[in-house]
Amino acid sequence: MPTFTDLSRAAFCPRQLYYARRDGDDGPPETARARQRLAFEYASLREASDARLRAEPIDLAPSDYRTALDRLAGRDDWSALCEPRSTHVALEGKDCHGRVHKLIDTADGVVPTLVSPGSPPEHGVWEPQQVRAVAAAKALSWERGESVPRALVEYPAHAVVRTVRLTTRAKATYRRALRAVRALDGPPPRLRDTSKCRACDFRTQCGVRTRSMRSLLGL
Repeated sequence: MPTFTDLSRAAFCPRQLYYARRDGDDGPPETARARQRLAFEYASLREASDARLRAEPIDLAPSDYRTALDRLAGRDDWSALCEPRSTHVALEGKDCHGRVHKLIDTADGVVPTLVSPGSPPEHGVWEPQQVRAVAAAKALSWERGESVPRALVEYPAHAVVRTVRLTTRAKATYRRALRAVRALDGPPPRLRDTSKCRACDFRTQCGVRTRSMRSLLGL
């Protein structure tokens, strides 16, 4: 049965998933884990001094980060984000399994939360994270036998939390990733030169050729 991470990788690039399975995956590096830990310290970070905030792995100036936390504190689920029902929870659904960083109590019931060490897009969440969030919500729904209409993705280095709703489009994207994982029995075709390739940890093994800025500009 695929994991949430498998589905997320397949949504990013099926070939990346192939190499991760073949070569093993040690999980996120310590630098990423340090950024994820910020999601469990919102209340204290909101009251933190500039000196402490400068020492934390945040991506904003201390004053801007404090403002972002104040904005985050305006959410109805602020208290639940600071004091979740449970943390680092394993979930097993009908089609996939994995871990979520938090389960929080909201007006809609229990909601799964994933914590990203990266930066949020301008709107919504990145597609691989959307797929992972949908997988988590569906697994939680399967375990509890009740509807889970949404999940959250936290970007604590920016003090941003985004909602992923299980819309028809989001579920269709999830199903495409699930089919890609199930069909994987060898290295899929390479992607063309894209920013995904330049950011991929497996680009050397993959052998994809990424063009330099000079060649892209015709110099």
